[in-house]
Formats: sequence, structure tokens, C-alpha cells
Amino acid sequence: MFVGNLHYETTREELTALLAAAGSIVDIHLPTDRETGRPRGFAFVGFATEAEATEAIRRFDQVEVRGRKLNVNAADDRPRRAPGVRMPPFSPAPDANPFGGGGDRPPANRRFKSKGSRRGLRGRKRSL
Repeated sequence: MFVGNLHYETTREELTALLAAAGSIVDIHLPTDRETGRPRGFAFVGFATEAEATEAIRRFDQVEVRGRKLNVNAADDRPRRAPGVRMPPFSPAPDANPFGGGGDRPPANRRFKSKGSRRGLRGRKRSL
């Protein structure tokens, strides 16, 4: 089950005490930011049975805790990736023209590359 819009200072114990009213909790995962180590504001909660999870969704969705309304719903399973492999945000087809359209020339609105200012150009050269 997914619990979203949590206050950033919500602890595992607080969440367990709150959701235990719906049934027995098997696991709680509170993800943290990799760089800062701060909680990310959501959690994944596992219940012993589907009926208990459904009851928790019914009882706690849109309930206000620490001044924030919780979003409680069934968590979607995400397909697993191979360890160490990162997915690019976007990868065009290898034979695709980066300027769009077909043919040898880029479209009329992309024929010339903006050169920017001399100061910016010098700064880029120095940073290399």
C-alpha cells in the first residue's frame, strides 16, 4: 500500500501506531533522499492480508495527519531493472534527425545555432 503526502518528520513508529488500527502491519518502508538523507514524504506499507490493506485505504485516505491530508491507495508494482543500469530519460531512435523532419537540412526555424555572448563563450572555454 502507498501512503503519500506525509509530513517530512513523520517517523516509522508514528505511522505504525496510526495504521495499526486497520490491521497487522508486516513492513513499512520510508524512502529517504540519497543526497540529504531526509524522508521523501511517502511510505510503502505492507499488511498481513488484502482485506486489512483495503480497510486501511478506506479508513485513512484523505485523513489529516500533522496538517496534511494523506493519500492512501494500493501501490503499483514497478518492473525491476538490472542492478547498476540506469534508464535514460529519453532516447530518440538512432537514425532520427535531431532537428526533426526528414531530409538533409534542419527545419527553417533551426538552421542556425545560437552562439551566445563572447563572455559566455570565453567562460565555457576556461571551464574545460
